[in-house]
Amino acid sequence: MIDSDPSDLGFAGAASARVYDYSLGGKDNYSADREAAAAALAAHRVAHLLPRENRKFMRRAVRYLLEAGVRQFVDVGCGLPGKGNVHEVAGRAAPDARVAYVDHDRVAVVHYQALLHSVPGATAVHGDARRPHEIIGHPEVTALIDFDRPVGVLMISVLGHVRDEDDPESTVRAFRDAMAPGSHLVVCDFLADNLTADDWAAHRKLTEQIGIHLAFRSAERLAGLFGGLDVVEPGLVHAPEWRPDRPYEPASGWLLAGVGRKP
Repeated sequence: MIDSDPSDLGFAGAASARVYDYSLGGKDNYSADREAAAAALAAHRVAHLLPRENRKFMRRAVRYLLEAGVRQFVDVGCGLPGKGNVHEVAGRAAPDARVAYVDHDRVAVVHYQALLHSVPGATAVHGDARRPHEIIGHPEVTALIDFDRPVGVLMISVLGHVRDEDDPESTVRAFRDAMAPGSHLVVCDFLADNLTADDWAAHRKLTEQIGIHLAFRSAERLAGLFGGLDVVEPGLVHAPEWRPDRPYEPASGWLLAGVGRKP
């Protein structure tokens, strides 16, 4: 665990990837990130559930895609490495699997690059979800991922960090258009429908306090991300309810998750 933040600016030094890392028990975070995580927990009683719901869904979705024959994965907004990363889950079932990790946080990319230095089927690159065509055409991505063959594009709690004015739908559309038939889109993101007035007030205050933007969107809008795709069973559901493989805590109701296949 990093003991001091070089910016020494309290919450101003917090980053979403490091806050997430701390929430999952990681050690690649600063005091500002730990303070931001504590503030989130104080503001929202379910906040402690979200990282685990998110991560467990990702692993189940990757295993499902492997069963569907997918051997290529692009993890957009991968954050910092943790336990059970995509290349580890995929590699156990399919040693020939290929994984491209993408994040706008250069620190997260450097951590993945260090982890992957001896992993031939994986890479990590700097990229911004708001500029999807740069990711799709990135030389390191295209050297590893063939978009003319089925690919799994993972967008796990990344679109919530894309503001409405940056058009998150256009990001998803670019990847959908680039996908070959048999490809899958995996989305897990923040659901607005269950937030109370008190939740919204606490969320606005927290955003001002820690400076990390997070958009909650309706189920209808999140469902629209799967336009032109066949949404696999059980559809778009709370994250723990998507093909659970073991007993789970009651869902927070704040994360909606689903997988769509391109016909």
